[in-house]
Amino acid sequence: MSTLGTTAVVFDLDGTLVDSEPNYYEASRQTLAAYGVTGFTWADQEESVGISTRETVTLWRERYGLSAPVEELLAEKNRRYLELARTATPVYPEMRKFVELLAGEGVPMAVASGSSLRAIGTILAGTGLDAYLRTVVSSDEVARGKPAPDVFLEAAHRLGAAPADCVVLEDAAPGSAAAHAAGMRCIAIPYLTTQADAPEFTTAELLLRGGQPEFTARATYDWLVRTARSGKP
Repeated sequence: MSTLGTTAVVFDLDGTLVDSEPNYYEASRQTLAAYGVTGFTWADQEESVGISTRETVTLWRERYGLSAPVEELLAEKNRRYLELARTATPVYPEMRKFVELLAGEGVPMAVASGSSLRAIGTILAGTGLDAYLRTVVSSDEVARGKPAPDVFLEAAHRLGAAPADCVVLEDAAPGSAAAHAAGMRCIAIPYLTTQADAPEFTTAELLLRGGQPEFTARATYDWLVRTARSGKP
């Protein structure tokens, strides 16, 4: 057992461990342009932060009146995204330190993401995080994506951990809601700090309103130790 007892840690990937949103934005812009939709903006991209790629392209069909099937759009966006992801997907430095710290202490860890398994695998391999994060769940493998709890509950199941012993790190409101629905504690690090007041974040046990600049590996680990001992945040 680790120094944190039965605590297990579940990471969201995009916007939490790695800054992949710029790549997702560019992949979205290119894909939509290929289907005749121009003028896709970063503000449009922000609306899909925290939901799965499948849900995103499903929304596109409604919003832009696209006739292409969801599977076709999904494959095209994933193809373009993977091309960009292979080139460069930066890991947040303090997140890398945190993962390494937890690994050194023997804490069970998993990744639970709305991205495809291939995208998750590509990023983890390309950043070297796959050496520490071997348990991976994509929302493609469960019935419902975030804000439903399915992906987090599946991660707990694969880790052999009780949901109440899991702590989720999330950057998006739907993910925070999913963690709460799963009965897990949540450390929220908003990717869009302008959304820090979103009601979904009020359920987080630890909210770093300033986002990644406010996150440090040591302070977060100390919080985990303190709350593991006290049994409360």
